[in-house]
Amino acid sequence: MAWGILVVAALFEIAWAVGLKATEGFTRPVATVVVIVCLILSVTLLGMAARTLPIGTAYAVWTGIGAIGTAAIGILWLNEPATLQRLGALAMIVGGIVWLKAAS
Repeated sequence: MAWGILVVAALFEIAWAVGLKATEGFTRPVATVVVIVCLILSVTLLGMAARTLPIGTAYAVWTGIGAIGTAAIGILWLNEPATLQRLGALAMIVGGIVWLKAAS
């Protein structure tokens, strides 16, 4: 159950991170409120998952999924470059997350 909560927390992290662009420096009120709500939900769910999971593992997986998801959205929908170096770095993050999960 804790791992599922952690994944949902990471999805909200992706939402607020990508949403930051839509706030245009927090000048767009609706986008800003959505980002703040997603941020609060993300951190709250992380805290819930950390009741059971080691905090180091939970935080690393949460940020890793968030980084991968945010970068993937940037590449797929926001026309950010998909260079070999970027893809290699993302692959290393995935490897680290898998390794942490296996170690828990």
